[in-house]
Amino acid sequence: MAAPVRCMAGSSSTGNTTSFQKKTRSKLVSIPGTRPSVQNGQLLLSSGVSSLDYVIGGGLAVGTLLLVEEDRYDSYSRMLLKYFLAEGVVCGHELFLASARDHPDEIMQELPSPIMDDISSLKISEGQPQQSDPENPDTMKIAWRYQNQPRVQTALASSLRFGHYYDVSKTMEPELRQAAKCHSFYQLQETPATTGSSPLPSPYHALLKSIQTVIRKEGFDGSTPQSKVRNVLRLGLHSLGSVLWGDDVCLKDNPTHCHALTTFLYALRALLRTSLSVAMVTVPSHLIQNRAVMGRIIKLSDTAIALESFRGSEKETNPLYKDYHGLLHVRQLPHLNCLSCEVPDTKDLAFKLKRKQFTIELQTPEDQPHWTSFIRG
Repeated sequence: MAAPVRCMAGSSSTGNTTSFQKKTRSKLVSIPGTRPSVQNGQLLLSSGVSSLDYVIGGGLAVGTLLLVEEDRYDSYSRMLLKYFLAEGVVCGHELFLASARDHPDEIMQELPSPIMDDISSLKISEGQPQQSDPENPDTMKIAWRYQNQPRVQTALASSLRFGHYYDVSKTMEPELRQAAKCHSFYQLQETPATTGSSPLPSPYHALLKSIQTVIRKEGFDGSTPQSKVRNVLRLGLHSLGSVLWGDDVCLKDNPTHCHALTTFLYALRALLRTSLSVAMVTVPSHLIQNRAVMGRIIKLSDTAIALESFRGSEKETNPLYKDYHGLLHVRQLPHLNCLSCEVPDTKDLAFKLKRKQFTIELQTPEDQPHWTSFIRG
């Protein structure tokens, strides 16, 4: 084979060949319900809670895993999972829901109803800092470092925006829910799989095999061309690590399957990295007695948050938290196409579940008996 002819800049060659080539900008993948990140160009989709999207850097990157440490009664973590699935239904994404306690069909029937009000005429003040007035004594009640924080639009948005709002007092209409393509995995109805030499327990092995089958069969890994338009697969895995999954990580300090969940997450992330899919995994971290195991679980996730509910604790009667239902802790943020991750302005976050929406807001220091609404969604 002949070597390619190289020409000096400004020189001519026969055959109308030239060393100069026109640079073309790579075409971004266009999928409904997604947008590219302004930081690293990664394709993002909404978690279903706009305030959570803001905290973690704009949304969930395609090909990543979000770990949610469940609250003690699994009330608000389950709500986040339903928001995540409801956003997939509204955007037309395919769903994969796995559970070992409640049947996936029961969880799907509890999805909140989307709010489709057209309020595009409202002015959105997102990203515009509110200037403090030194003459106003009310502004002095808040620590100076919180006075110029950007405020996010609190009104309910139309369906044309990235992310949607939901009315948690109503359930999604059956017609809208049934229009979504959902794959389910119910541990109690699954036939025990033969693991062979696999280090995973039978339930985890069957779950991983089921996810891999859906990704390949539906063409999310690119092996099979998707029929119509390119789409995203949302995976919701509920309460991994519990006894119902055949895992004893929540039973004792030195569990027999101490590496089962971490091995599963390692294999799951490998599938996510090579496919158009995103996973939300909830884990009962308050039951995992070995904190080293929990630390490895967090490290094997891309984004990790923890929900601390006030229910049944001393904070429930604390006047500082009287308007809120719990705290949200940011354990880890993803490092994608960069050496450092997007660091939030603050990690002092609280959440509350109102009639129509789940909101995350900024907590001022404990010596300041006041709250300022920094993030609402």
